[in-house]
Amino acid sequence: MRIIRASEVNSFLFCQRAWQYRLKGVEPANRQELLSGTEMHYRHGRMVVGSTLLKILAVILVLAAVAMIALYFILPGG
Repeated sequence: MRIIRASEVNSFLFCQRAWQYRLKGVEPANRQELLSGTEMHYRHGRMVVGSTLLKILAVILVLAAVAMIALYFILPGG
């Protein structure tokens, strides 16, 4: 009995014919387009991670600024 992975189920649900071809070992004719699409998704994923890190940094900097302003007014001489 062979193991069916979640990615294979997803492939079947997306396109049953492509799933059958892959099962039979038929290589896609548009291999270059598939590779360029994979590369595009990889680049997009890196941009999403980068923008998420920038958002986290922005929140940290805003919180630090608010804390500094609060300390300025709370501490004596401020």
